[in-house]
This record gives sequence, C-alpha cells and structure tokens, in this order.
Amino acid sequence: MNSAIYIGADHAGYALKQHLLHNLSHKYSLIDLTPDYTEGDDYPDVAKKVASRVAKESARAILVCGSAEGMCIAANKIKSIRAIVAFNEEVACLTRQHDDANILCLSGGQFLEPSARKLLKPMPVQTAVNIVNTFLTTKFSGQERHARRIAKIAALEK
Repeated sequence: MNSAIYIGADHAGYALKQHLLHNLSHKYSLIDLTPDYTEGDDYPDVAKKVASRVAKESARAILVCGSAEGMCIAANKIKSIRAIVAFNEEVACLTRQHDDANILCLSGGQFLEPSARKLLKPMPVQTAVNIVNTFLTTKFSGQERHARRIAKIAALEK
C-alpha cells in the first residue's frame, strides 16, 4: 500500500479539508488534490481525480463535500474503490476492518452558509480528526469471510 494519503474537497468541504491538513500533516503524508477554484470544483470531478489515484496506487484518501454523500457516490463509480461515509469512529473502524474501505468521505457541512446548515448537523473539527485517525490507523482484518465479501463486490464491477 502506498503511504501517501490523498485528500480532496469541493467548495463545501474546503474549510474542513484545510483544518484536516493543518491538524494531520505532521502525522501523515497528505497530498492535496483539491482543484484550483479557477478550474471548477464540482464534487464528481474531485472524487474522480482522487479515486483514480487511489485505485491506481492502492492508496487511501479523504474526500470532503457538503454532505459527504455526493463524493461517496461519485468515488464508488471508480473500479476497486470502496468509499464510505463515517460520522463516528466506530463506523470508520468497522468499514476498515470488514470492508477494507479505501476512501473516507466526510461532511464539511459545518462550514456551509447558515441556510444550508439547517439541513446538516455540524460535525466538530476534532470529531472529524478523530474519525480520520481511526480510518487511517485501522487495518483490514483479512478474515476469510471479509475477503470473500470484498471479492463479491469486485465481481460486481465486471
């Protein structure tokens, strides 16, 4: 596995991504693939760019958008990607152990304008940092039943 961790965000996830870079760069080799806003920042484009690198290099990544769901949907369209949305450490841990998830999608909703924030319960930055740490430090269990299920998911991609 590549030791680089890719990270990307659209406009709604940009502020949280910046916080994650600030809080985690001392611990992980983070490579920011967030586009320059002059070239656009539609979440499907960011998800494709990051997920393609993860698939090619057997790496892991963090994607951030307003709800986390858009990035997750888009990233999962790339072959061999198992992107997940986690709102707590338990889900981040289980999806690594059981599903060998390779992309963590987070909600940057706490940084949206007030009218949009009514739809999303804000996630504190420290919670996001804890979820990322759990995701990046938890290993795949390697258990036969989990490997068998991942192989079945891979067969769906053919």
